[in-house]
Amino acid sequence: MKSIHFSPSCIVWLVLLLIIGFGRQAVYADSAAEIDQKVKVGLADLYAGSPTALEFSKVAKGILVFPDVVKAGLVIGGQFGEGALLVDGATVGYYNTVAASYGLQVGAQSFGYAMFLMTDEALSYLQKSSGWEVGVGPTIVVVDKGKAGSLTTSTAKEDIYAFFFDQKGLMAGLGLQGSKISKITPD
Repeated sequence: MKSIHFSPSCIVWLVLLLIIGFGRQAVYADSAAEIDQKVKVGLADLYAGSPTALEFSKVAKGILVFPDVVKAGLVIGGQFGEGALLVDGATVGYYNTVAASYGLQVGAQSFGYAMFLMTDEALSYLQKSSGWEVGVGPTIVVVDKGKAGSLTTSTAKEDIYAFFFDQKGLMAGLGLQGSKISKITPD
């Protein structure tokens, strides 16, 4: 059996092709109507799979939803997505999330996430910041399926709870640390 060897430049090109393939929608900014539609579909998917997220939506001060985040990397990686902030079910602003990373990583994936802002302070912090680096500011808890089963709105004491949904692709690990969230003005 022959083994195939790839040069470093060949691997870089392969990763770039993966990024383009998974993230071609990220190259072109979505319109406000497109973002709103993706947010609506993303939240419906999340609520169908997580009764806890549905319960949180009823008491959250705001919900920041990124329905289609693209992440790819080979040692050096990045992610990008656009979303909307909902207050009382209505869109009050549009945001993007961008992150870069390095380390042992390879692959590409897309996923969505929703951040339930449970306090007025967390909502105000997001709306007043000129760019929010996740991990600095309000306290965030990432909720996995196991934790979601035991979490209720009466036991939730943190500022923000993040739920992931609709994961596709091959790349280990989901996280928000180091992501920068900034307000945008789509067409």
